Amino acid sequence: MLGTIINTAAVIICAVIGTLFKGGIPDRFNDTIMKALGLAVLLIGLSQAFEVRHMLLLIFSMVFGSIIGELLDIDKNLEKLGLWIERKVGAGEGTFAKGFVTASLIFCIGSMAIVGSLQSGLTGNHEMLKAKSVLDGFASIILASTMGIGVAFSGVAIFLYQGAITLGATFLKDFLNEEIIREVSAVGGLLISAIGLNFFDIKRIKVANMLPALFIPFIYFIVFVPFLDFINRNFF
Repeated sequence: MLGTIINTAAVIICAVIGTLFKGGIPDRFNDTIMKALGLAVLLIGLSQAFEVRHMLLLIFSMVFGSIIGELLDIDKNLEKLGLWIERKVGAGEGTFAKGFVTASLIFCIGSMAIVGSLQSGLTGNHEMLKAKSVLDGFASIILASTMGIGVAFSGVAIFLYQGAITLGATFLKDFLNEEIIREVSAVGGLLISAIGLNFFDIKRIKVANMLPALFIPFIYFIVFVPFLDFINRNFF
């Protein structure tokens, strides 16, 4: 939960700071800062991906995970969920509600929140959520400078949403060994790298549709490898 707590605190503190900049922040500063942070996210992701020991497994995980994600169209469904929440809460009815809902959607409905929370729970590696905290912190300052203190209360949504994912992943950790965790982290690192590339506005990568790739190593080590061992022991 450490990563989620840091993320929550960063959003609340930076949103309060953002309310002091009522005139807003120039776009040229926002653009340069976000690209610099994108480079940092790219480096974090690649450093984790380079820990891979089973390169073919990583490739198959990315390919088949992406196929599953495209069939489910996770990216589009997450976007629909965000729009549905916005309609239900009524983001247009007042500055406070608009700030709260807009910030909550930006910080929660995205690949970074999911991948980071899973990594935090499965491996105890909070680097992704720490990087997200920096990104969300800058975004909070920018949003709060125009939408007000409602942005700070999105920290509650972050804590509940990411905390639930992290705690759920923590329970799975007891069933995993070091090899599985390493390969899952490598796949997660590659997804994080894709998130970093999205900061450069070259061509948007639908990272959410690649999220099922995280679960392919589980299937391989927990189902496929024991099955092959059983076949070898009993038939060869």
